[in-house]
Amino acid sequence: MRMNLDDILKQVASGALAPAEAAASIAGSAEASLGFARIDLDRHRRCGVPEVIFCPGKSVEQIIAILRRMTDAGHNVLASRISPEQARTVREALPAAVHHEAARCLTLDVAPLPEPKGLVAVVTAGTSDIPVAEEAALTASRMGARVERIFDVGVAGLHRLMKHLDVLRTSRAIVVVAGMEGALPSVVGGLVDRPLIAVPTSVGYGVNLGGLTTLMAMLNSCVPGISVVNIDNGFGAGVAAAMINRAGDKP
Repeated sequence: MRMNLDDILKQVASGALAPAEAAASIAGSAEASLGFARIDLDRHRRCGVPEVIFCPGKSVEQIIAILRRMTDAGHNVLASRISPEQARTVREALPAAVHHEAARCLTLDVAPLPEPKGLVAVVTAGTSDIPVAEEAALTASRMGARVERIFDVGVAGLHRLMKHLDVLRTSRAIVVVAGMEGALPSVVGGLVDRPLIAVPTSVGYGVNLGGLTTLMAMLNSCVPGISVVNIDNGFGAGVAAAMINRAGDKP
């Protein structure tokens, strides 16, 4: 297993590694080329989250090779939007990998995950929005957030949402996932003073236009302070919420 940058610098500081050797190690620690992929091995240090494998369009052999290279470098890995067939084959080659079917993700860990802190609420309008919400929840939890799921509380029955106001009002960040007309983020944003990330989904009938209607509705919300990510981008919302959550631990 290769040392990461922090390990290299600590060894230089302790005298266990010569500066010239450290320079050579650092040169090979920031990026790894597999020919078909150039892996950013320094992203975790810079950004707080390792590079994530987006599985659509990749062969199973490519996914396995990237997983192996990243874990060899000491990184825990998240592979997003993996199909059940891809996940099955990956787990045959790497039995320690875990398939999170509801989130359509796969993880492979070689180091302890951060202790859960703070609170991120992940809310869905409907049950059909859960896959995107689970991607957000898994991402945020792997970045150290304690996550509370609140599912199927859309505007067709607002009484369901009101039961969870205490959780929403004590969260450091809220992810609201909705399809159809995308109204739920505006409703939640009008009730709480928390940072809110809205996720439009492609769930809906024909005029939903694959999520474009939802996206436009969320972008046009009259509630200030709502941030909107791309259609079905649970991963991006989970990262944003986790970063807000982390900020709550800083002096």
